[in-house]
Amino acid sequence: MARSTSPKAVIFDIGGVCVLSPLEAIATYENKNSIPSDWINFAISRSAPNGFWQRLERGEIKIDREFFRGFNADLRNENLWKEYHTSFRNSKKKLKDVANPTQLGDHVSLKAEAADSRPTDQDRGAQSSAEPNQKPSQSESKEQGEGRPSLSKLAKDTTIGDPVSIESEDVAQGAASDFSSVSKQSTSSSSPSPSEATSALKTLPPLPEIDGESLFWSMMAHSRNPDPYVFPALLRLEKLPLKDRPILAALSNTVIFPPDHPYSRLSDAPESDPRSHFDIFVSSAEVGLRKPDPEIYKLAVERLDKLDKEKGGSGVTAEDCVFLDDIGENLKTAKQMSMKTIRVHRGKTWRAVKELEQATGTELMDDKTRRSKL
Repeated sequence: MARSTSPKAVIFDIGGVCVLSPLEAIATYENKNSIPSDWINFAISRSAPNGFWQRLERGEIKIDREFFRGFNADLRNENLWKEYHTSFRNSKKKLKDVANPTQLGDHVSLKAEAADSRPTDQDRGAQSSAEPNQKPSQSESKEQGEGRPSLSKLAKDTTIGDPVSIESEDVAQGAASDFSSVSKQSTSSSSPSPSEATSALKTLPPLPEIDGESLFWSMMAHSRNPDPYVFPALLRLEKLPLKDRPILAALSNTVIFPPDHPYSRLSDAPESDPRSHFDIFVSSAEVGLRKPDPEIYKLAVERLDKLDKEKGGSGVTAEDCVFLDDIGENLKTAKQMSMKTIRVHRGKTWRAVKELEQATGTELMDDKTRRSKL
């Protein structure tokens, strides 16, 4: 495969890239419990920067009773509930009526994108050689079927651990505004008039009951499943001779599990655990920084640079890196630092693999996948 200037490093996000997005678990929980679509996503993201979820991802607090108490409180914030009904849902309604241009330039309707937002059985089998002994249980299959995202979710992205950002493409202002957020739109022309807001508050439904602990662990469990395209591509890169492949790094907003929890023990994890396949792993909870803070990107580049020089290389700069993420805001920071970026779209992650092939000059799909998708 022909290649241009190959990157010295490829940096992967984890949730929504190497593994399935926890946003799907949120959608399933909302659907099962008759919770208004996107409320959980909205409540967590709008609790930033010092909500309990954000503090957990910065490693400031532990996963314990105190965290779940605070997490539940964030999910029952009355002021955010009012804002959700008076501003956010109004913005969403307008967004649904507009075709959503994807990063690859093909305009697809939100309805069409929703229909293709999860891998099919054929998709999951396409790279089966890279996912040993992974067969979903009957209950898991049922949950996945019920967890199809709503149309409005396709205007948002997520990350692992940091599962929930409501950043969306600003369709109303064109593709040039890819990184505008729905929350920012709520303060502009989409904001309701005072009379509309007053009317909405009079009919405000009660806050939904949410079991934050149950929700949290369902999100973490869902994120244990490898993506059927990106993860096999990572394995193929890893198996290349060291002299022929880029340094493989992870840059992810993650959490630290309790020492006695199975998820914290890499030795007990199957081959499908992404943590065992990177040369460098930068975890937000371990370094006290979260994407999209530029400082965590700088830290990742510093570690890449050090490793390359230790191996006798000339070092690594941001310009030498390709960064894959499913969140527009995270990609924006990477671009500002001069990294090459690849947007990973939920349900269409094979497209990101195709772009990564072009960037690295390496074939990263098996023949069956290539025939079915290209």
